[in-house]
Amino acid sequence: MTGWWPGRVPFRLRVFFRGAFLLLALATVALALSVLQEEKQLRYRSYREVFRKNVEQIGARLQHPTGQLALLNPGAGGPGVTPLRPLVLPFAGIDFDDRAKAQQAVEMAGCLVQYADQAQLCVSVGNSPAAGGFIYAVGAFVSGPLAEHAVGDLDLGLAHRLQVEVALRGRSYRWLAPLERPAAQRGTAVHGRLTGFREDEQGRLAHRPDREFRGWLWQDARCVDPAAAAAAPAEPCRKRSFYSVRLPVEVFREDLYEIPRVVWPPKDLADVRVHVQVLGPGDAGVLFDSNRPGATAPFSLSDLRSALLVGESLRIRRLQPGPAADVLLLTKEEDTASRPPPLVSRIIRRLPVEGGDQPLAATQLVATPLGDFEVRITGDLRGVDRALGAVAGRLYWFVGAMLAAIMLTWLAIEVRIIRRITLLTTRAAAVGKSGNGAGGLMQHDLQGLRGRDELGLLAGVLADLLQRVNEDLKREQIRAEQEKDMWHAVGHEIMSPLQSLLALHARPDDPSLRYIERMQQAVRVLYGGASPSEAILSAALQVSTLDVRAFLRHVADNAADAGIADVRFDGEGAPLVVKADEHSLEDVITHVLSNATRYRPAGSPILLTLQQAGATAEVRIHNQGPPIDDGLLGRIFEYGVSDGGDSAAAGSRGQGLFVAKTYMAKMGGTIVARNVAGGVEFVLTLAVA
Repeated sequence: MTGWWPGRVPFRLRVFFRGAFLLLALATVALALSVLQEEKQLRYRSYREVFRKNVEQIGARLQHPTGQLALLNPGAGGPGVTPLRPLVLPFAGIDFDDRAKAQQAVEMAGCLVQYADQAQLCVSVGNSPAAGGFIYAVGAFVSGPLAEHAVGDLDLGLAHRLQVEVALRGRSYRWLAPLERPAAQRGTAVHGRLTGFREDEQGRLAHRPDREFRGWLWQDARCVDPAAAAAAPAEPCRKRSFYSVRLPVEVFREDLYEIPRVVWPPKDLADVRVHVQVLGPGDAGVLFDSNRPGATAPFSLSDLRSALLVGESLRIRRLQPGPAADVLLLTKEEDTASRPPPLVSRIIRRLPVEGGDQPLAATQLVATPLGDFEVRITGDLRGVDRALGAVAGRLYWFVGAMLAAIMLTWLAIEVRIIRRITLLTTRAAAVGKSGNGAGGLMQHDLQGLRGRDELGLLAGVLADLLQRVNEDLKREQIRAEQEKDMWHAVGHEIMSPLQSLLALHARPDDPSLRYIERMQQAVRVLYGGASPSEAILSAALQVSTLDVRAFLRHVADNAADAGIADVRFDGEGAPLVVKADEHSLEDVITHVLSNATRYRPAGSPILLTLQQAGATAEVRIHNQGPPIDDGLLGRIFEYGVSDGGDSAAAGSRGQGLFVAKTYMAKMGGTIVARNVAGGVEFVLTLAVA
């Protein structure tokens, strides 16, 4: 195994692939940790903001009369809503004679117990002993038209009536209160008095009303269901009735005179039971019963649990009067089934975040008529970690799957691909060495690497190409030698006449001297090259500064001497100096002008324009004539392409535009051709010096 494993792949390839897969695995883990850290930081910030708002909301809720009602009655809100127990109001008492004030008081305090059929009832006592030992029963029910009791009639069963029973300390107080209306109010909206008669254990009523029992009943004028009333106008509709009753309790009133100190509210207030029934006239039966099942309790301190987040705790203590005592302790427990794996939990705890070690706690003071309460809320940042664990758990499986995929891919590449690539690369390298050394490619045995997959097909194709390349190389060598011999002969035959012409036109002011020097430069470029294209590509230009405006004016003036008539230059102005080789640039422009001469209509001019565009100078050569074919527009600067076809077919070598593009590139410029309205335009771009 030790000898087989290192020999499978070269050292560089082995380091590259294994390092790449290792980096990919580390990047996957680092990405997951970075995402977790950023998510943890965001959740910590969000949790602190939510905790702050949560503290403000809980404090505002407890400052409200609804919250103060819950603070004054910490034992309320248990599982058993009925029978009803009196609640201590955050007010000294209820103005039961005024419907608006009584309704506003119970709704603001939030002491109403909700029943089905829109019925509700609040049984309470005031927080001040100065209001007397009374129990208030304020509620509403829905019924048809109310029947009234005539004053003096001994039969109370012919009217709607309220039956109330209070049980405490082994005693029971019962009242039966029929609805009575003064004669002056009859015929108007129902607003009557509830006259309370004491009732003993045998059900006998007192002959006179209880003077301390006070109650009122109001019925709304509008129907509860207007649609049903409109559908049956002959039938009486059901309306909402509101009642407010003050119940005198002698036991409470006796407690008010205790010495040396009055205790209010009574210590056994939670043991008091109040039963309220609304009875209909005759055989109508019970319209409302406070002991009816399905009642919904008012807001209590235990309802604050829903406002807490996971891990948070709420502690409420009574500060005064007397020693501090805990009233409530709530904690929002987490779901143990949703805990992340221990490894994920440890990783999350170790991720550093800003402010992660600072505890979260807030304390508020709530003042009530019966004393002050301290509300302390403690946050738990570990709950954020546990909540983040759910996301991390999903990310954990994703990262695991990614790492497993990386490992399997690496093994597959090692076993199935790397070894065959190594063999194919080794033999291909041997082919390259043999070709570079001997001038021809030797045949190598690649049959063992053939197969149906991509590498097998590549090995087969490579084996088939070796022979073709070998033959093509031999033909290319023969052609190159022939062209080289040809250019040697041409250069030798041309250089001698050029030397004679140079001696005849040696004067600097002779216009023919410029063209002779250009011919010498062209011969030097081609002379000794393997092929014209290779010679042109390998030519070295002497780039210097040149006043292109004067240069173009000179070219236009002398173009007729080169056989290109009617060349006009439109570019008057200040000198514009560019970076270029003068002879090579003239060759470029001459080739373009020669090309334009072949296609322009007879007698039409060739226009040369010059303009500066920032740090470049643009020379535009425009001629009238047919446009260049779109398929040929991108190929006219290639060697051997001319007149829209192959050079052999057209009788030309297609060398002029190839020379123009090559020389422009060596001077740091560009040349492009484009079709314009009425002809063709070549754009030469040079860098401004």
